[in-house]
Amino acid sequence: MPELPEVETVRRGLDGVLVGRTITGLEVTGRRSVRRQRPGELVERVVGRRVVLVERRGKYLALVLDDDQVLVIHLRMSGQLLSVKDPHARPRAPHTHVVMGLEDGSEVRFVDARTFGEWFVTDDVRDDGLPSFFDQLGPDPLVDGLTAPVLRERIAGKRTAIKVALTDQHVVAGIGNLYADEICYAARVLPTRRCDTLDEEEIRRIAAAARRILREAIVLRGSSLRDARYRDLMGDLGGYQTRHRAYGRAGEGCRRCGGTIERLEIGARSAYCCRGCQH
Repeated sequence: MPELPEVETVRRGLDGVLVGRTITGLEVTGRRSVRRQRPGELVERVVGRRVVLVERRGKYLALVLDDDQVLVIHLRMSGQLLSVKDPHARPRAPHTHVVMGLEDGSEVRFVDARTFGEWFVTDDVRDDGLPSFFDQLGPDPLVDGLTAPVLRERIAGKRTAIKVALTDQHVVAGIGNLYADEICYAARVLPTRRCDTLDEEEIRRIAAAARRILREAIVLRGSSLRDARYRDLMGDLGGYQTRHRAYGRAGEGCRRCGGTIERLEIGARSAYCCRGCQH
């Protein structure tokens, strides 16, 4: 579930606990969490390295190391990163698959019940020091900006639903099911609308809603749903779920027009919207 606001919240937390510190140990107990390379190779390449920068693009975290390698972490559906100052006083949670030890004795633990998340290290980097595969991602709405002209260019000629486009990481990086529904609701556009039917005003509203909603969600440290799987680096819940207007509210009243929020199917995805004020 973690999308751009949740991953950015975690990034800001990591910036405070990792930058300038040396990785003194890396324990991998979940084989699926390190699947692009042998766990032993990951350990060998990152232990002893100092973290110089913590960046994010879309839903990816990038820990830039002092030898120009980058440790990449993707939380995917259920991954959590937790900072533990005194490891002896805090037992490891179930599904803890990777543990990073730091020079001050603290740990960063990766907990992932569904095991879709992953860690890997790469030295294939761009001139800015970030992984070359980031070039395959669409613009990040906060890092690169998502203006109406940029969005228009990214969806030009597409016959797919706008929700499908917004959640395609090659089109726009960082938006998933939750925030796509909230963005479409705020823009008064049905998530099922085909991209090639949107006019200039609708595109402008979508781009503006994306920037505003993502920033507001970061201020409130992201959204934690009923399963409480998303938590920030300190283990605290997010607060933006109290602001949701569409996502997960099927059968409830629309807070804008009084209609009813519906759950629609878009291929293999679901979408929440109000047909009374979204068109």
